[in-house]
Amino acid sequence: MDAPAGSPTAASSDSVAGAVTPERAAYYERIGKENLAPLWEVLRGLVPPEPKTPCVPALWRFNDVRKMVMEAGTLITAKEAERRVLVLENPALRGKSRITQSLYAGLQLILPGEIAPAHRHTASAIRFVLDGDGAYTAVDGEKTVMRRGDFVITPNWTPHDHGNPSQQPMIWLDVLDVPTVNFFDAAFSEHLDQETQSNTREDGDSYARYGSGVLPDGAPKEMIRSPIISYPFARVRPVIERMAKSDDINPYHGARVRYANPINGGWATPTMGAQLALLPKGFKGKDYRSTDGTIFVCVEGEGTTKVEEQTFHWTPGDVFVVPSWKTYAHTAKSESVLFSISDRPAQEALGIWRELN
Repeated sequence: MDAPAGSPTAASSDSVAGAVTPERAAYYERIGKENLAPLWEVLRGLVPPEPKTPCVPALWRFNDVRKMVMEAGTLITAKEAERRVLVLENPALRGKSRITQSLYAGLQLILPGEIAPAHRHTASAIRFVLDGDGAYTAVDGEKTVMRRGDFVITPNWTPHDHGNPSQQPMIWLDVLDVPTVNFFDAAFSEHLDQETQSNTREDGDSYARYGSGVLPDGAPKEMIRSPIISYPFARVRPVIERMAKSDDINPYHGARVRYANPINGGWATPTMGAQLALLPKGFKGKDYRSTDGTIFVCVEGEGTTKVEEQTFHWTPGDVFVVPSWKTYAHTAKSESVLFSISDRPAQEALGIWRELN
């Protein structure tokens, strides 16, 4: 007699008492027909003593994947694809469009003269520019010109489109909380009637209004995402450089800042937290782990990151991921800058984020 799908069997390794007795097997079959299952047979898997992620560490070398991204530009237009992106799939989650359990990541290409049409969706998105200079992202009426190292956010349900009036291809890293939104079955999307939205604010407007230590009179006192659309690398890098010169260096992360919401001092988005760190030449970080699976990008320099038994050697443009609760440590061969992003804000809001160092 076959047991219902998903029911414990005599071969179940999770059984509380080893092999399932015939009497229990018959009982499990009966309750299975009523869509019931015995918790005691699966409890160890549901409530493990510590995180057991299915994700694995992985690295994508920019010099290698850039060729493949550029090849996509010869096969399909940005308009045809809507978003011409190669998804960074975690090797252990192939086919699921995830780099971690909660985050999607991909490399987007927009060629000179192209436009990626306007749309909006429930998922929040960020862009971190890897290559090129001069393309733009228009978000909710503000067109921001993007340069290498810039961090750009697209809050959930805000209209956005991309264009490239420059003479060079642009490649940036997209990270979205799509898996998180889809987990809650809360995803919506909408294509806008116009290819590009009408922009009423000039480049840098939101940074000038909200990122200078003052707030416009009447600015909202409660806003869970940052009103700043673009955090230019040219303005953020001097901050971590100043921190490094004053020896304000974290032994695990280097001289690190987080991209903040100026309204409340929190993270730039409520589901994804981004940071930028300078690792001085010769920096040898201590072992660290936390529950937020983290995506890293080498912006400048050269170094290595040891993740458990694996060691990743990184150079500018390389992207790598450290899954939840995996121990890692950075070493900088030369002065280096690392961008990182994870689901830490969402975990903190739920009270489940934890670190160990």
